Amino acid sequence: MNETGDRQAAIRLAEKAFDSGEFLHDLERRVAYRTESQDPERAPTLLSYLSEEIAPALQRLGFETRCVRNPSDVEAPMLLASRWESDSVPTVVTYAHGDVVRGYDAQWRVGLEPWRITIEGDRWYGRGIADNKGQHSINLAALAAVIEARNGKLGYNVKMIFETGEEIDSPGLDALCATEREFLAGDLFIASDGPRVSAERPTVFLGSRGELNFELTVALREGGHHSGNWGGILRNPATVLASAISSIVDNNGRLLVEALLPPPIPAAVRDAIADIRIGEDSNAPYIDPAWGEPNLTVAERVLAWNTIEVLAFTAGNPEAPVGAIPPVAKAFCQMRFVVGTDWEDAGQHLTRHLEQCGIEDVQVTVTSVSKATRLDVTHPWVSWALTSIEHTSGKRPALIPNLGGTVPNAVFAETLGLPTLWIPHSYPACSQHAPNEHMLASVAREALAVMAGVWWDLGEGAAASIASARGSFLPSQRLATSRLRREA
Repeated sequence: MNETGDRQAAIRLAEKAFDSGEFLHDLERRVAYRTESQDPERAPTLLSYLSEEIAPALQRLGFETRCVRNPSDVEAPMLLASRWESDSVPTVVTYAHGDVVRGYDAQWRVGLEPWRITIEGDRWYGRGIADNKGQHSINLAALAAVIEARNGKLGYNVKMIFETGEEIDSPGLDALCATEREFLAGDLFIASDGPRVSAERPTVFLGSRGELNFELTVALREGGHHSGNWGGILRNPATVLASAISSIVDNNGRLLVEALLPPPIPAAVRDAIADIRIGEDSNAPYIDPAWGEPNLTVAERVLAWNTIEVLAFTAGNPEAPVGAIPPVAKAFCQMRFVVGTDWEDAGQHLTRHLEQCGIEDVQVTVTSVSKATRLDVTHPWVSWALTSIEHTSGKRPALIPNLGGTVPNAVFAETLGLPTLWIPHSYPACSQHAPNEHMLASVAREALAVMAGVWWDLGEGAAASIASARGSFLPSQRLATSRLRREA
């Protein structure tokens, strides 16, 4: 990758957007939109964010845009955008989400509020500032800097997907991408969500663990019965359920259902995460050294293994307990899993496991699933991205084969068939989804420079070089060049 004055000019323009306050001004305006997708009353705000804020910003960068209704039954609109330069250059597909979790206004620390940015030293507070408004604002500002530095040209095409339902599990996203597969055909996917491994270290991840939510229910009878008169002769559903859970996950957090264990960790994955350090930020919780699968590093437990967590457990009335054996007990559980896990039959595996343990009357109900994905760590786009980021930042980026959490990467990797690169701009202690959510100004400024370098390098022949060397990444010829209609 050749060092040119123009590349440096693009990076300086991105940094100037930060230093001048222009980036902060844009972000303040975006954070002010109360885009809480869990609240149906915010549907008009979700549409306004796309049509009044994002669409004009993209149009100024040469994109054609259209807002589309969500194909599911929820009011979470989406925006599709296209910036087309030529049939003979690569096409990059990118993604962002404009919705946020609930503000929980009353729970923020005194002096802070979710819908207004408050600056305290290096911290910028506001709901969605880390997830995802700050991240997609960085990517748009960096793209604007490169377009300016190249006098209006990128050297590649860009397609964009903007959704407003990510925080409610992206309903309709896969269906829309399947319908728009020809329009969204491309050569590479780049987006930003989730945290870096640490504030100081730029990071690339290539997919995410899957997420399978399930319920365990023990319903033994109608109504409660006096614990003195009937205790010792009536089965207690809470006790049965506790035994069921302890047979699935032991008291050290180890997954005991053999059929739900992942395949052995691939050597390339193990090598990639060998230098990943988790939980070393100042606000990180204490890591329990004996919790989870034994003989694995902390990073391997989070990034390369399967876990089951109990999210909630109810029996009787915890707020006002009475001396009665409850009739029903229920647990809400979640499995995070890596590529290669037999998640399709998870419900059957759990039921069979409980039967083999002699535990009866536990109903297993799988309620939702998001697939696990992971781009091959040896894929040529991976080394290209790592080189670009190191070239700009002077730091060796962390490579995570898959995020420990879950993003809708399966839509892009499987439905659209794209190699996927995620370059996050948050950090682990950002209080994402919690009160006092924030981003670090120092990380934002560095990320602007990093993304300006990435957007620049895509137009400097890197894509053509990889295509020539590998013979499999030629620019897509399937994209139509018809203009997009603007739709309300």
